[in-house]
Amino acid sequence: MIVRTAVAQIPVSWNVRENLAEIARVVKACADDDLVVLPEGALSGYGTDLSPLADLDPGELDEAMTELAKLAIRSAVHVVCGSLVFDAGRWWNAAILFDPEGRRSFYRKINLAMNERGVLAAGSELPVHRLTLPGGAVDVGVQICREIRFPEQWGYMARSGAKVLAYLTNAANPDEPSGVWRSHLISRAAENQRWVLAANVADPISHCPTMIVSPRGKVVSEVAGGEPAVLRAVIDTDAASEWYLGQRRRDVIEMHYLG
Repeated sequence: MIVRTAVAQIPVSWNVRENLAEIARVVKACADDDLVVLPEGALSGYGTDLSPLADLDPGELDEAMTELAKLAIRSAVHVVCGSLVFDAGRWWNAAILFDPEGRRSFYRKINLAMNERGVLAAGSELPVHRLTLPGGAVDVGVQICREIRFPEQWGYMARSGAKVLAYLTNAANPDEPSGVWRSHLISRAAENQRWVLAANVADPISHCPTMIVSPRGKVVSEVAGGEPAVLRAVIDTDAASEWYLGQRRRDVIEMHYLG
């Protein structure tokens, strides 16, 4: 099935209204069931230092989510947007999926970064989200930032039916070696034979590019650094394959891990 995608590299601050304006700029330029992917914390704000979270107003954030949901309806697009969310008395690092019908679904980050532990709650599920498009349905899985380091989570979603893996990050750490996370993204696409749509924050010290990678591990489009950009590609989800996943030697894994 053919899907038009827009993967946005945008600046992210702790100002919710400024973030919403950046997101709106991207979404308004899309239409007709485009799939838009935005960075980690794109709506709420995010950073290595989470102390500004103490001043983040859940009510203001809820209003911004409502506005973004209405924007997705008006623009007739699907949006995967990173945001901290307040629920059940806790803050979570999440991806929110908005569809043109006004529905929302969530992925809550499972493998929290060290700076998040004790501050944010950890998710416990790896859902696959079904998007309804004119040509049919496509299943999408989501991972956030350091979860690039946990390939078993990506493989689980691929085996659960996801044809597209959206990756949201706020990767701007000068201590990370250059090129490592780029290599991880190519590996996650190729080893699972799935499309990877990766959105990073626009930051001069980013260590992970914003990328669209094919199920063969081919980099279709890429941008890095501090400048805002939107990568666009028309992808064919039928290119996803079970060729390698279907050849797994489960007997050896089960023998060592369950024996």
